[in-house]
Amino acid sequence: MGLLSLAIWIPILFGVALLGLGGAQRAGFARWTALVGALAGFLVTAVLPMQFDSTTASMQFVEHVAWIERYDIHYFLGIDGISLWFLPLTGFITVLVVIAGWEATTERLHQYMGSFLILSGLMVGVFSALDGMLFYVFFEATLIPMYLIIGVWGGQNRIYAAFKFFLYTLLGSLLLLLALLYLYNLSNGSFDILLWHALPIDGTAQTALFFAFLAAFAVKVPMWPVHTWLPDVHVEAPTGGSAVLAAIMLKLGAYGFLRFSLPIAPDASQEWAGLMVGLSLVAVVYVGLVTLVQADMKKLVAYSSVAHMGFVTLGFFLFNALGISGGIVQMISHGLVSAAMFLAIGVLYERMHTREIADYGGVVHAMPRFTALALLFFLANCGLPGTAGFVGEWMVILAAVEVDFWLGLLAATALFFGAAYSLWMFKRVYLGPMGNDHVAAMPDIHRREWIVLCSLAVSILVLGLYPKPFTDAMNASVDKLVAHVAESKLP
Repeated sequence: MGLLSLAIWIPILFGVALLGLGGAQRAGFARWTALVGALAGFLVTAVLPMQFDSTTASMQFVEHVAWIERYDIHYFLGIDGISLWFLPLTGFITVLVVIAGWEATTERLHQYMGSFLILSGLMVGVFSALDGMLFYVFFEATLIPMYLIIGVWGGQNRIYAAFKFFLYTLLGSLLLLLALLYLYNLSNGSFDILLWHALPIDGTAQTALFFAFLAAFAVKVPMWPVHTWLPDVHVEAPTGGSAVLAAIMLKLGAYGFLRFSLPIAPDASQEWAGLMVGLSLVAVVYVGLVTLVQADMKKLVAYSSVAHMGFVTLGFFLFNALGISGGIVQMISHGLVSAAMFLAIGVLYERMHTREIADYGGVVHAMPRFTALALLFFLANCGLPGTAGFVGEWMVILAAVEVDFWLGLLAATALFFGAAYSLWMFKRVYLGPMGNDHVAAMPDIHRREWIVLCSLAVSILVLGLYPKPFTDAMNASVDKLVAHVAESKLP
């Protein structure tokens, strides 16, 4: 069994084992089993960058085994520089979510932990799959554990939020399935994604494929105007669910653009790039303004995620290496920063059981250590140089300036909006006089919370201060993708 299979199946097997446990009397055993499973999965993914050859754009760690031979469906795995960093990011966030949920959840703990481990393995499968049907199976299967996490352990309106999440993503995915079946037929019965990249496809078919992919992946990112499910889901999801959703699951859609839309339908992607850039700028500017008026902390961070992910799709559809690399770096940095923001909100919620900004004030006086870490996360969220939040956004802005100065200037307004809503929320929650006696009674973070938040703080600073190892590993693959998209595939 190769490294990619280990990264997929170790957390899934641990998760399935946890589902088999029962009773609150085994809560301690469930916690440690989940931690061992999450750490084992993360250690496997951490080995991948060490053994990765950044000088080639070819797929690495390839595993190819026949699965359903009659329909030419294979268990075909492999990663390149585009997908490499999402695997350790998934493993890392899973470990932190398990630690963060150590005592926050007591109801059906074994199932709660098991759902996160299964979800982790499935998401690694999405980033590793090179067979179209295998990708679809992993892509759709991620809905099940996330649906349960929201619907079982969520807030008061959790059923509504879970149903909305499932309905939005499932409808988009049905068009993805039709696109995969069309490509299967066009390639004379193959689900090999790399083979699909080389298929000549006429303009009408490329356009149909492009919009089918757009329906599936835009909802997942989510792009404006199909982003409305995200704030509702974040508000109702438990803290761990929000962290995984923002840090990893939103990246599945953006990754789909790179693996399917751009290489399979390059002519249609070029033709409709104006639409994609326009929608991305609306997300960056308009949603940035909407974020300013949010009163719920989770909803504010959720809207800011839509704005930040707008940079990702903007970078992809500029069709230059700097923009695509910037979009990928933005995905990684947003994974770290958004997870930190949601886990920090979870720390406050555990103490006050409210997410309303108006219920806080002067948290720094009661929780100085926590406030110091929260300040770093807020600064990263508004793109301060030296933090992870700056690198990807700045690369995309520079790439936009290369295309058109005014486009870059418009994109740069997001830095202003990001600073406005991030610092305004920080001021109202953390600074000033004590908001009330409940705030004054809040204890500072304990050792487990310190470990989780410090791990994210260090990661945010490492990516912000020295992003070169991350970009070097993806350069060859990004250059190959840019060259591929520049060539017409019209027959």
